[in-house]
Amino acid sequence: MALLLPGGSPAGLRRPALRTLAAQRPLVQRLTRAGETQGLVVHLVRYRHRGWNGSAAHPVADARWAADEVVRRYGDVPVCLIGTGMGARAALRAAGHPAVTTVLAIAPWLPEPEVVLDPDPVRQLAGRRVLIVHGTNDERTDPDLSYRLAERAKKVNRDVCRFEVHSDGHALRHHRPEVLALAADFVRGSLFGHHYARPLADALAAPPPLGLRMPLASGFGASLRY
Repeated sequence: MALLLPGGSPAGLRRPALRTLAAQRPLVQRLTRAGETQGLVVHLVRYRHRGWNGSAAHPVADARWAADEVVRRYGDVPVCLIGTGMGARAALRAAGHPAVTTVLAIAPWLPEPEVVLDPDPVRQLAGRRVLIVHGTNDERTDPDLSYRLAERAKKVNRDVCRFEVHSDGHALRHHRPEVLALAADFVRGSLFGHHYARPLADALAAPPPLGLRMPLASGFGASLRY
């Protein structure tokens, strides 16, 4: 089971904009195609509010509710949380849910260190497979912050890796096929036990900083057959 958590904004109590949900369509389609023979089910989580909203952290509560719904509807199945931007932060935070085994955080929005006294926690990531993907030219969410979080997470969980998409921005438009292929390979390998593509396997095995600054090569996934 894959639960997709879309992006959002720091604050806002209105419903999420339709374009935010529509932006997840390519990822939904790629994952569905890659996992259809394995019975992968992909659901897009619809938040109650479009904002994170400070300590309320509304998307985190929505992610946990969605994981509870998976257990209620499907039983004891492994859940992969896949988030983009604000949704990536929610996925990382909600990883402690008992059903969650895998987390994919794409261009995660994280608070600036000077904004909060304590950084986002990482202990809930223990025992999960975690992949973070970030563009090096992202001007909306700081890639250095995701590196620092990955560095802390690696100390409590060896199954953490991070890929850098060089010269790409927040939406990762220039290397979208590669990012989608990486996401599909990670989900198939983590949920169904398939062998990871060599770069992903190397990133998970490599110590910091190499495994947390793995470059996503142009053309990645072109030879993957699914």
